[in-house]
Amino acid sequence: MIIFLIGFMGSGKTTLGKRLAKKIDYRFTDMDHFLEEKEGMKVSEIFEQKGEKYFREMEKAFLESLEVEENVVIATGGGAPCWGQNMEIMNQKGVTVYLKMSPASLASRLEKARTIRPLIAGLEPEHLQHYIEKKLQEREPWYNKARCVVRGENVKPFHVSSLVFGDA
Repeated sequence: MIIFLIGFMGSGKTTLGKRLAKKIDYRFTDMDHFLEEKEGMKVSEIFEQKGEKYFREMEKAFLESLEVEENVVIATGGGAPCWGQNMEIMNQKGVTVYLKMSPASLASRLEKARTIRPLIAGLEPEHLQHYIEKKLQEREPWYNKARCVVRGENVKPFHVSSLVFGDA
């Protein structure tokens, strides 16, 4: 089974994904890191040199290449579910889990990461939460197509495994 963790940047997809994979004895893949290794450059460099459309096509190709029999937890990029048919592909191939967080919580987490996140690079702290609110409003229609929705602020691996596998 494939478990896709989706949500806004900073929602904890990678951190939770690693812990969840260890708990359920699955492999873990961070989609952004996989694509960085494939391209030989950071996501920010891919955006800068080749454009967002190119990057989003890479995400789609990655999703299409997955086999449903794989036992893997995948932390997607924040925008991956919102591009083309990616959300439908993920829902067909596995279980999607949306790590839902408030804009204030996300802004708090992302304030120090502004220089390494291409979509928020250069934003002043006072504009960050407004940007997050606007982007979340755009993205939530896709995020809310997830099979499971959990509050991301304090989510633990057992919360997600209970939702996905139905264990108590």
